[in-house]
Amino acid sequence: MLPTSHATRLLLLILQLIKLDKTLGNAHSLCLDLTIKSQSRPGQPWCEVQGSVDTKPFLHYDTDSNEVKPLGLLGKEVTATKAWTELSQTLAEVGQELRMMLPVLKPHKNKTRGPPTLQTELCCRREAERCTGASWQFSVDRHTALLLDAMNMKWTVISPGDTGIEEWENDQVLAEYFRKTSVGDCNHWFQEFLEHWEERLEPEPTAPTLLSSDNEQSTDLQLMAWVIPSIFVSLVLIGITIRNHRRSRTTQDSERSRNHVHRGVQSQDPLT
Repeated sequence: MLPTSHATRLLLLILQLIKLDKTLGNAHSLCLDLTIKSQSRPGQPWCEVQGSVDTKPFLHYDTDSNEVKPLGLLGKEVTATKAWTELSQTLAEVGQELRMMLPVLKPHKNKTRGPPTLQTELCCRREAERCTGASWQFSVDRHTALLLDAMNMKWTVISPGDTGIEEWENDQVLAEYFRKTSVGDCNHWFQEFLEHWEERLEPEPTAPTLLSSDNEQSTDLQLMAWVIPSIFVSLVLIGITIRNHRRSRTTQDSERSRNHVHRGVQSQDPLT
């Protein structure tokens, strides 16, 4: 067996590596899917929102009831939080802001009659107790038109023929509004919600559908550059400790053997 002091140090090192691995894999995403119409029939909402965390639904909102309703245990656990109240107010504001943009949209491939419908997905991601991703995806009549990586404010035009929506990337005020809502507000709500959800949520097996940012990739590479050498060093230390322990045992056995032989020779010496 290894000496107690060595075994304790190795155990602590292994526990630290396990804790780090758990932190690296503890990623969660919150997404809000908005469907917005410029016109709606009486009794039908012009805006509906479905909220989910790690693809699990936790809220529903529509302008007909003007109420955010919790879904399942995840929703019920956070209804009393300050973030829930703030989220309810912001959903109505975001819906109204996007609705004002609908009249100028002219989709290139509009196969439906009537005014277009705007689908917007807002997602934010947290990992290791920090915001690691925030994005917007804008679709017109179910066709993706524009993407925004809010972490580095990078726009990607998917459907160049759609007039009205591609001009958004030149609107600095609008871009700042999207950045504040995703990186700021969404991240803040998510942080508070996770305090109530941590025991119910499992780490995501794969990364959520968010636009990857250069900052996130750089951070992941830095973490991996630290973890791999740490594991290698720990294995080397274990090997050295075992080798030194075996040498110590061999030396002790040899010393005992020499002492035994020496005592035997002395006992046979007639002069003693």
